[in-house]
Amino acid sequence: METEIKRTSTKDIIAYLTEKFPGCFSIKGPVKPLKIGIFQDLAEKLSEDETVSKTRLRQALRHYTSSWRYLKTIKVGTSRVDIDGNEVAAIDEEQATYASKTLKESQEKFGNKKAADSDGKKPYKGKQSSSAGSNKPADKKRDSAKFKSVKSSSKPVAKKEAAPLKPVESATIKVGGNVRVQLGNTPMKATITEISGKDISVQLDSGMVIKTQLKNIYL
Repeated sequence: METEIKRTSTKDIIAYLTEKFPGCFSIKGPVKPLKIGIFQDLAEKLSEDETVSKTRLRQALRHYTSSWRYLKTIKVGTSRVDIDGNEVAAIDEEQATYASKTLKESQEKFGNKKAADSDGKKPYKGKQSSSAGSNKPADKKRDSAKFKSVKSSSKPVAKKEAAPLKPVESATIKVGGNVRVQLGNTPMKATITEISGKDISVQLDSGMVIKTQLKNIYL
């Protein structure tokens, strides 16, 4: 019997998922938001498929849900689909806002990198040329007064206090459980999709799958 070659390329795995689950994945044309926790469903369906490992499957799914094409589909009211293409849940405002923020940050990061790579330098933030009269004392005083006026007129915005985070115990976590994950300074709602030793995989409400540890997970 011939040994089947394992798929290691993210591109190949996504193409394979599109072939196996055409109602869920697509390479070209419109993209459908995926069901939260779909990794577990895919892992079960492909449990006997030796050509795709869980690790590679998770990486491919993360790549797919982090793409600009996918993030643009996460809008309020749009329905998520399961592996058969059935609509299972509508996207709420929080999920749509997070996806929009992620898309914007990714596009800005790419734009800055592209500008830096174009000439081997960071994006130019430089000074005005002397021909523009930027060295005149009168201009400096006027600009300084304008800056102070704007600064003094701005009022501090009251921050909305977030709900307190409650650490979870390892004995209480389970696949499918709803938790909050600390990402930087912002805790995000998520669903546990896999527990492997100290590593815990969760899917954010935006559909993105990330790997983290117990210390970053709260109720």
